[in-house]
Amino acid sequence: MSDNRNMIIAIAVSVAILIGWQYFFGMPQAERQRQAAEQQRIAAQQEAQKAESTAPTPGTVPAPGAAPTPGAVPQAGATPSVTRPLTREQAVDATPRARIETPRLKGSISLKGGRVDDLLLTEYHETVDPKSPNIVLLSPSGAPNPFYAEFGWTSVAGATAKVPGPDTLWTSNGGTLTPQTPLVFTWDNGDGLVFRRTFTVDDHYMFAVKDEVDNKTSAPVTLYPYALVSRHGVPQTAGFYILHEGLIGVLGDNGLQEVTYAKVDKEKPQTFSATGGWLGITDKYWAATVIPDQSVKFDAKFSSAMLGGTQTFQADFLAAPKTVEPGGSIAATSQLFAGAKVVQVVDGYQKTYGIDRFDLLIDWGWFYFITKPLFLVLDWIYKLVGNFGVAILIVTVILKGIFFPLANKSYASMAKMKAVQPELTAIRERYADDKAKQQQAMMELYKKEKINPVAGCLPIVIQIPVFFALYKVLFVTIEMRHAPFFGWIRDLSSPDPTTIFNLFGLIPWDPGSVPVIGSYLLLGAWPIIMGVTMWVQMKLNPAPPDPTQQAIFNWMPIIFTFMLAHFAAGLVIYWAWNNTLSVAQQALIMKRNGVKIELWDNVKGAFKRKPSAKS
Repeated sequence: MSDNRNMIIAIAVSVAILIGWQYFFGMPQAERQRQAAEQQRIAAQQEAQKAESTAPTPGTVPAPGAAPTPGAVPQAGATPSVTRPLTREQAVDATPRARIETPRLKGSISLKGGRVDDLLLTEYHETVDPKSPNIVLLSPSGAPNPFYAEFGWTSVAGATAKVPGPDTLWTSNGGTLTPQTPLVFTWDNGDGLVFRRTFTVDDHYMFAVKDEVDNKTSAPVTLYPYALVSRHGVPQTAGFYILHEGLIGVLGDNGLQEVTYAKVDKEKPQTFSATGGWLGITDKYWAATVIPDQSVKFDAKFSSAMLGGTQTFQADFLAAPKTVEPGGSIAATSQLFAGAKVVQVVDGYQKTYGIDRFDLLIDWGWFYFITKPLFLVLDWIYKLVGNFGVAILIVTVILKGIFFPLANKSYASMAKMKAVQPELTAIRERYADDKAKQQQAMMELYKKEKINPVAGCLPIVIQIPVFFALYKVLFVTIEMRHAPFFGWIRDLSSPDPTTIFNLFGLIPWDPGSVPVIGSYLLLGAWPIIMGVTMWVQMKLNPAPPDPTQQAIFNWMPIIFTFMLAHFAAGLVIYWAWNNTLSVAQQALIMKRNGVKIELWDNVKGAFKRKPSAKS
């Protein structure tokens, strides 16, 4: 009974992992690659051939006294139509600009529209090669993949006050925006209203934007401050269900809102009213979010629309109205986070500026209480040893130590199970035709020997949540991106780049190029090491008597080897190291309980030729 129960649990876990991987990872992988390539081609063609729509007149806010429509800000405007494709560099050069230079950012702000729409991350590259291009985060309208932030004012419906829009040409005070030197843009609407926009930036990725209005007319004017993040075209995403990419925000009592590109494209705009929070658009490692004054009520909106033949996504907020009296002035402040989702930086902004749950910009998942603490421990050890791979090995040892008492009981119970194997075999033979008596006799034996038949599953149960938490950490945290280990592992967040099918690079041939089965031929050195350690761990126990169970145990290391070959190398290294520690721990406990360690005998038996039925 115990063997069957343990086997059912082990098989269920294995099948769940296998099916889950195949459904969420294996099958969509080829389709995602095909669709991504097609989408990029179509998007570039549409962006080049079709003109984007100009922004509607900022007058969509209801008359005074009426509640403003959530997120009723001008939709993302664009440059006039072009007759030929523009490169990103040409699109940047098409408008006058003020430069941005910080220790981690490089780019510019367009004087036309006052948009933050040109930003490169100087610390991050597209590949592990430090000479590869820097990551491009924001790009202007007219470029192949526009992605930008916009700030401003909109007036009440029917009002005659002219407010700055996407085509407004601002005047700059000159110079470059740095952490030490702010930029001030000014624009006079010619009718008595003077607008000023002051940009400041810190050493990392936070911009502060202060919009001011001076009223030189003889009548009061009511304006609504707004901010938005807009992205043109459907970007290429990782496409994994455990990671959110798309529109995101924490909106007061509405909590965390995560809306995929596909969902916002199919459904109506999603609107919210809140006080405190933030919203924007996130990628796997980067994000651009606008952050209103945390004490001011605002209306937020996630929306999608076709602009000039291109699907455009927008996250925006419209803050409470402000009235500027004759001879007076008003001001509205907001912030823009545009950069890498570094855990320490994001957490720091949450504490420094009091931004409501800003740490949820990083997708820690449902098991936040496991995932984030695990990362913090890994990061702390990394700062001591200087290598995230070594940190993973050390954390594995720590986890083994924490769960040692539970694992000790589990392995001790397994050792007792081995000790009573002869008696169990005798019971099966004695009651071969009476399963009820067989199970009753086995349970009496377990009770007599004080054995918990399910205890052997506890190490697996413990390992699974840690496995997925570590997988989440490796997958979503930018600190793991391009983090090297030793030898050929230059990126712990990517699969092992080697494969046995070209002798680990000795043969100049790419097995991944083989149609249909190419992905299954990418079997690296570390997955093979992991498979060997798993096989050794299984051989530490005597083979189950049932031939079907033997076959399952014999095939599981092979299946897991091919399956994990597509996972992050750091996760495979963890699994291999954990298996090795488990073998040592189990052998020690078996020795203490006086149970024979049958590893060598089982290994020899696995390679021994079985006699044929005729002999």
